[in-house]
Amino acid sequence: MSSPSGHRPPVPELPGVEQPARHPLAGPAAAALLLTGCGVLVLHQVQRQTGTVGLLVGLGLAVLPMPFVLGALLWLNQSAEVPTRRLALCLAWGSCAATTVAVLANGWAGSYLVALQGSARGETLGAEFATPLIEESAKGAVLLLTMVPLRHRLRADPALRARSRARLVATGVVLATITAGGFAFTENVLYLGRAFTDDQRQRLDSIGLGDAPSLRDYDGTVHTFVLRALLSPFAHPLFTAMTGIGLALALTTGRRWLARTAGPGGLLLAMALHGGWNAAAGLGTHGFLLVYALLMVPCFAALTALAFWARRAVPDQGRDQGRDQGRDQGRDQGRDQG
Repeated sequence: MSSPSGHRPPVPELPGVEQPARHPLAGPAAAALLLTGCGVLVLHQVQRQTGTVGLLVGLGLAVLPMPFVLGALLWLNQSAEVPTRRLALCLAWGSCAATTVAVLANGWAGSYLVALQGSARGETLGAEFATPLIEESAKGAVLLLTMVPLRHRLRADPALRARSRARLVATGVVLATITAGGFAFTENVLYLGRAFTDDQRQRLDSIGLGDAPSLRDYDGTVHTFVLRALLSPFAHPLFTAMTGIGLALALTTGRRWLARTAGPGGLLLAMALHGGWNAAAGLGTHGFLLVYALLMVPCFAALTALAFWARRAVPDQGRDQGRDQGRDQGRDQGRDQG
């Protein structure tokens, strides 16, 4: 019905119902512009530290572990069914936006801590406390952005909230994996490219251009590749998965205290794992391997078991939901016939 003045009254907004956007392309365009700018900035920052040749070498080496990370992601996403556009957003956020924040903020925090505490203690505090805080917060921001909007629909339907727990846990792990995988890729480009540039400089300083290069001349690059690409390609996904699982529990639990603490608790656990991993680098080879065996391997095994549970539970929940719907339809038909 139109108003006496001939203008239609405004449509009331219903709680829990998403209203159609007036400019549906404004948000994606702004996000694409922001992520493109971050990508250009972080590429410039990495090139400054590695040089052009080091950047290209880092890109070539950093891409090698990505098929394993993406393969695990696609396997679990068969249950989570996260849309491709959301995966692309998280990948771009991790590889561009989160790394830009990390490069800038880690530099500022490191300089401040060194000036405040001295070189050795400042670098230790930066690696074990400041870096995990900055990087896990930067990666977790996009999980908050993509998962928290689901809370209105889940709160309105407790039955849906209970049925969605396994799928939402899988969603949290998938979004965390793709975000952290993109972050680790850019970080690997930086570390591998910088190691190659350092090795090349040391080789030129020691033997010059006369002798042909050998693999022994690039020990730093090989060591960095083994550590980051072979031993720990899932390190960053493991850390950030704690945030995703915490958010999934917060969204699907019926207990108020758990809904308030699961998300922050998951983020704190991600920071603690990240800090412990960084601290292990200063313990020498034997200390690092001990932390790797006692901390990283069990945590990764637990995350793998959780992924298998979610993978199996989602179809079971779908069958339960279909059985309940069939029972309700049969009951309604019987009532109508009666």
